Amino acid sequence: MRVQHALSNDRIVIVGAGIAGLAAALRLSAFARDSGREILVLERHSAPGGKMRTVPSDAGPVDAGPTVLTMRPVFEALFAEAGARLEDHVTLIAQDILARHWWPDGSSLDLHADPAGSAAAIRAFAGARAEREFIAFSKRAAQLFKAFDAPMMQAAEPSLSAVTAHVMRNPALIPAMAPQSSLADMLARQFSDPRLAQLFGRYATYVGGSPYRSPAILALIWQAEAAGVWCVKGGMHRLARAIADLATTRGVQFRFDAPVARIDARNGQVCAVQLADGEVIPAGTVLFNGDPRALATGALGADVTSVATATLSAARSLSAQVWSFAAKPSGPDLAHHNVFFCADPRAEFAALEQGQPPQDPTLYICAEDRGQHSSLPPVERFEIIANAPPTSGTNPTQLTYEDFAACQTHTFQSLARFGLTFDQLPGPEALTTPQGFDHLFPASTGSLYGQSPHGMMAAFQRPTARTQIRGLYLAGGGTHPGAGVPMATISAQHAAAAILSDLSSTSTSRPMATHGGMSTG
Repeated sequence: MRVQHALSNDRIVIVGAGIAGLAAALRLSAFARDSGREILVLERHSAPGGKMRTVPSDAGPVDAGPTVLTMRPVFEALFAEAGARLEDHVTLIAQDILARHWWPDGSSLDLHADPAGSAAAIRAFAGARAEREFIAFSKRAAQLFKAFDAPMMQAAEPSLSAVTAHVMRNPALIPAMAPQSSLADMLARQFSDPRLAQLFGRYATYVGGSPYRSPAILALIWQAEAAGVWCVKGGMHRLARAIADLATTRGVQFRFDAPVARIDARNGQVCAVQLADGEVIPAGTVLFNGDPRALATGALGADVTSVATATLSAARSLSAQVWSFAAKPSGPDLAHHNVFFCADPRAEFAALEQGQPPQDPTLYICAEDRGQHSSLPPVERFEIIANAPPTSGTNPTQLTYEDFAACQTHTFQSLARFGLTFDQLPGPEALTTPQGFDHLFPASTGSLYGQSPHGMMAAFQRPTARTQIRGLYLAGGGTHPGAGVPMATISAQHAAAAILSDLSSTSTSRPMATHGGMSTG
C-alpha cells in the first residue's frame, strides 16, 4: 500500500469528473486558492464528463450520453462565479426547432423556440382546439416551474412542510399540480389529441420515469425545454472539457484512469480515499460524484455503507440502449433533435415496467452534425436512444449476440418504417446497453437517473449533499435535485456551498463567503 503523505485536512478530493464533480471543483477553486487547500479530482475513465461521454467513429467522436442543453443560466452562473464567460469557452448554437416529431400514421410536428411558432404548428397539425390546449398547458408548465424552482431545485434540503406551506399560500398551484394524477392522466385531460399527450408524456423519461407512474407536476420539464435548447458545437463532451480546462487554470488537479476503490472514515470523519492500485490519498473533505447507491452497497468500502441506505430498496429509474455511430442517412429530413414515436405508448411502458425492452420502442435521434449552422459532412454522426429497464440480478454481464441482434432489429426496422435508413448499420462496438452502463458506472444497475421519479414523494427521497459522515458530501444526478445536466450542476452548487460553509466554520483562517442560490427561471 502506497500512502501519499500530506495533511488530510488541507486536501479536497472529488471522486468522479462527471458534470457535478467538474462544477463543484470549479466552484471551490477560489476558496482552495485563498485558503491554501488542494483540490484533486479522481476519475476512473480517461476523460472528464462522466455520462457526457463519446465513442469513436470514422467521422470523429460521437456523443453517447446527454444531447440536450437547457437551462442555460445555470451554466452561465457557473462560469461567471469563476470570473469567466460561458460563450468564451464553448460555442452554443440555439436551436430554432426544439425537436422534430414523427408518428406511425405519417404525421409530423416541429416544436419551436418561438412559442407562437409552436402554437401555429400545432394548429396546423391538430386544429384550433389543440392550439388552445397547448397554450394552456404551456402556461401550466411555466407556472409550476416558477413556483417550485426556489423551494425545490434551489433548496439544498427541500422540506415537505415548507413546500406544503408554499402551496397553501398559493392555492392556485393545486389544480396545476394535479396531485392525485399521473402525468399521463393529466395530459389525457389536457389534450384531446392523443398524439400531443404522448409527446408531452415523454418528458417523464428525461428523469427516467414512465408518464403512467410519474406525478403530473413533471409537466414543468416542458418549461425547461421551451425556454431554449442549445447544441454544443463539437458535441456535449466539449462542455465537460471546457469546465475541466478552466478548473485546471484555477489550480484544480485532475487524475484520469484513477479508479477509487475505497473511501475511508475514522470516528465518523472521512480521512482518505484509496485507489484501485493501493495508493492511499489522505483527505479531510471528499465529494462523491457518483451514484449514491455505490456507497450503500459497499462498492466504496465498509466505512461508508451507512450513507444513502434508502437507495438499496428504492426503485430505480430507467436505463437506455444507446447507439453512437457515423453513417449516411436516407429518408426524412432530420433536425438536431428528433423523436420517432411508437404506435402504443401504454404497451411500451408496460414492457419497461416488466423489465423488458419494448418490441416497438419510441426512438430519440440526435443528428449531431445538424443544427450547427454549417454544411453537412459526407458522413454524419448519430446518437439513437431507446428507453430500457435497468439491470437485474439475472441479466448477463456481457452483451450476447442474440441481444445485440434483437436490439439492432428493433431499432433500425422501426426507423425503416418511417422511411429512415442508413447506408450501413452499426456494430456491437456502437451500442451501450444497461449492462454496459452498469459497468461504466458501478452499482448503478445501469440506471441513468438514480432513483425512480415515480410518486409524489420521490423528489423528497433523494440523498442530499451532506451525509452523516463528517467531510463526506454527494453530488450528481442521483442526488437532489435529480437527473439531467442542469440538475446535476445545481447539485454541485449545493455541495460546494455545504463544503464552503463547513470548512469556513472550522477554519482558523479568514472566513470565506458562501454564495447564495441563483434562479434558473
